[in-house]
Amino acid sequence: MNNAKCSILNQIPRRRKRIIQCVYVVGFMDLFGVSMIIPLLSHHVKALGASPTVAGLVGSTYGILQLFSSTIVGSWSDVVGRRYSMLTCLLLSALGYGLLGMSTSIGLFVLARIPVGLFKHSLSICRALLSDLVSEAERPLVMGHFNAASSVGFILGPVVGGYLTEHEGGFYTSSFTCAAIFLLNTGLVWLLPWSDALTPQANANYNSSASKASCYVNDNHVTSTQQNSSHGNNHTTASGAAVTGSGAPETNQRVWSWDLDWGEVSLLQPAWRQLSSVGSKIRTVASSDMWDLFLVRLLMAIAIMLYYSNFSLAMEERFMLKPKATGYLISYSSTLGALAGCLVGPVTKLYGNDMPALLLHSTVLTCCLILLYAMAPSVWHVLLSSTFFAISTTIGRTCITDLELQKGGAHASGTLIGAGQSVTAVGRVLAPLLSGLAQEFSPCGPPSLGVGLALAAVALLLVRVPKWDGRGKRKEAKLGKTHRECE
Repeated sequence: MNNAKCSILNQIPRRRKRIIQCVYVVGFMDLFGVSMIIPLLSHHVKALGASPTVAGLVGSTYGILQLFSSTIVGSWSDVVGRRYSMLTCLLLSALGYGLLGMSTSIGLFVLARIPVGLFKHSLSICRALLSDLVSEAERPLVMGHFNAASSVGFILGPVVGGYLTEHEGGFYTSSFTCAAIFLLNTGLVWLLPWSDALTPQANANYNSSASKASCYVNDNHVTSTQQNSSHGNNHTTASGAAVTGSGAPETNQRVWSWDLDWGEVSLLQPAWRQLSSVGSKIRTVASSDMWDLFLVRLLMAIAIMLYYSNFSLAMEERFMLKPKATGYLISYSSTLGALAGCLVGPVTKLYGNDMPALLLHSTVLTCCLILLYAMAPSVWHVLLSSTFFAISTTIGRTCITDLELQKGGAHASGTLIGAGQSVTAVGRVLAPLLSGLAQEFSPCGPPSLGVGLALAAVALLLVRVPKWDGRGKRKEAKLGKTHRECE
């Protein structure tokens, strides 16, 4: 298993591997800075004199803004390129956290949350960039490592934030520190060797992805790889970027559907043209047959949130567990979730890159673990469920993201990842409401409801997975027939 992991990593050119490692650092620092602030927000807004109702409304501002902005910003990164979209998001997020450090009233607090809610999508753009840089076979491993690095930052951040809060003006110090981290990330992204990222990767999966995109998407400006090969060309008209030869056959080279640096539309082009391209990409994804994937994502997102929604209170009421012990249990689960990111690649290899089957099995396992937690007669059963729950959910999230990118096409990875984040944001809005209603009946109500939602996701996968496989085979057959006719 380790040999398989190393062989995949060795397929990535050294210069490109350096960029990927820098993206890991960006992901780690991003969530490290954010997690310093998250536990302190509710305390700070209450310290400013907000009532519980006002505090709840203020807290929902971020989620609502993320709901509407995730898909738009992701699509915008497809249009203008990863570099400038990520720089914009990092700078405006730093501005938001800087304003948070100066928030001495509720009005300033809300104002500070607006740029963060609209532009805190740097992690989504990082994932889209990683999808651009690697093949489909390499993507689960790379995404798993990125999620692991980000999760480690999310674990360490609250420790530093809690330490700073113990001093006078600790919240403001934490906010300015977070803003400084985002500025540091901005400098790192600016200094990335983007020219290396534009060197074509010799991999047949890239060729297949680009060819499918050119045949099935009308507005992605991609020139078919096979058409270029048959005419003796070795360049793409999408971005005008030259594809330098390396002695490998052209059929094994990736034809870039857009320039990672400049995108399909220059950042200096009029806003109406950028918005038109963004709207076109969003319409393409909205009209695609991917409702089943997004519905599974929504169901499982709510189920997982219900698992954690009243975890501390349920542990106290069911097992008389003190908050300190519950905190250790949550930290243990979070640490396992971070480590599980490194298992995604080997597990995917074990399944032969059969992502639908892996998603189905991880969903079934997650459903069983939520059921075990809901019916647990002792703390040890909760510990057992938490151990494997962290692993199954980490693998499931990576699987569903990879499937969205496979079925939607790499030409719109930013739009697809952004749409997935919007669906998850819907879950964040619905989960607290459903949790509150379920708690009216029992402390075990939220996880019991989560079991029902997870079972619905399993049933949907059982019905749709055969159709996903069949649809893919017909597309490949049709594509091959078209190219044979062209020849």
